[in-house]
Amino acid sequence: MNVIVTGGAGFIGGNFVHYMLKFHPKYEIVCLDSLTYAGNTETLANVIDDPHFRFFRADITDRGAVFRIFEKTRPDIVVNFAAESHVDRSIENPGVFLNTNMIGAQNIMDACRVYGVRRFHQVSTDEVYGDLPLDRHDLLFTEESPIRTSSPYSASKAAADLLVQAYHRTYGLPATISRCSNNYGPYQFPEKLIPLMIINALNDKPLPVYGEGLNVRDWLYVEDHCRAIDLIIHGGTVGEVYNIGGHNEMRNIDIVRLICSALGKPESLITHVSDRKGHDLRYAIDPSKIHAELGWTPETEFADGLCRTIQWYLDNRSWWEHIISGKYKEHYKRMYDQR
Repeated sequence: MNVIVTGGAGFIGGNFVHYMLKFHPKYEIVCLDSLTYAGNTETLANVIDDPHFRFFRADITDRGAVFRIFEKTRPDIVVNFAAESHVDRSIENPGVFLNTNMIGAQNIMDACRVYGVRRFHQVSTDEVYGDLPLDRHDLLFTEESPIRTSSPYSASKAAADLLVQAYHRTYGLPATISRCSNNYGPYQFPEKLIPLMIINALNDKPLPVYGEGLNVRDWLYVEDHCRAIDLIIHGGTVGEVYNIGGHNEMRNIDIVRLICSALGKPESLITHVSDRKGHDLRYAIDPSKIHAELGWTPETEFADGLCRTIQWYLDNRSWWEHIISGKYKEHYKRMYDQR
């Protein structure tokens, strides 16, 4: 079985590459990644010499490159993680998000049609549903919830989802979609909440929290997410959407406090900055469909997953120190220094 993983040098894609090589050792895993700021070949250092792994540097918006890679590898399954994914960056430059997340997905699906791929899977986000009120804990996003986006990022992902569904209906593309809650774990780029707070706390730097930090997210350990996708691409129903949630709703401020406590750092490092434009209040996923159809449930309790994540960043300083020494500093200054 040949599997193309787009965005496989990024956070979730990189973890998925490791997962597939571990649990499907006879599969041929092909990573396609453009190595933008969030892509890092060091994420793949442990598998780069695996005889069942191949890496191609290419941008999914480069239609010719996509088709050439499909011609060389003849994939059976394609899992599309490749995306611009940071909301703040989408507010700064929406066009990049539309081009990568929508046109890039179209290029991949066109190649899937030409080369007879048996399953195309689009990795999406719960952010396409918008947000939920903080005081209605009974409300959860289901696969039937309406699309109601809040940022250029979520709008670009919703557009890709709709295009996937159109390709399934119009062309018979054997496609599935998953919409996950916030992931955390190893190899996450340090602009995201949990690694940002871990790294800043380790360096005794301010911990920038939007507003009062009361926004709620449902947190999913990345390996649980990888396992869910594995089940979907092998047993999910073509044409269906599956929500993947962690049953771990947490306020941002509470996560930051937990990180301070785990690292023995004072909460005085917490710095409240002006809120993000259009900041969603609460995300909460109902994953009962994937549980009923495929038997998936999240296995990692948040406390355990957070401890494992913190330990990974402690044990892999060189990975993130290489990142924060570069262009990321410029982005960080734009996002937080003037707030």
